[in-house]
Amino acid sequence: MPVAQITVIPLGAPGSPSLSSYVAELHRFLRGVEGIKYQLTPMSTVIEGELDVLFEVFRRMHELPFEKGALRVVTNISIDQRIDKKVTMEGKLNSVKEKLV
Repeated sequence: MPVAQITVIPLGAPGSPSLSSYVAELHRFLRGVEGIKYQLTPMSTVIEGELDVLFEVFRRMHELPFEKGALRVVTNISIDQRIDKKVTMEGKLNSVKEKLV
């Protein structure tokens, strides 16, 4: 199952330069999506799920800021997918933690 990182950057939004209200709206959307796991990080959101589902999630996440007043949106997506073994967000973290010992 792929693990992806997405960063949605609303530009030209009216009012404050703060983006936290947009991020909160994106995470309210993610709460309602079945079949994924996600984790907020300080600079992005990491999502685990089937690739077809992820692409639909990415599309919606990119569109949401426009509905909240953004005039321009830049979205960066990275996808990590392996076919030789199962990859999860937790597994990726554990792999690094094991090597820190």
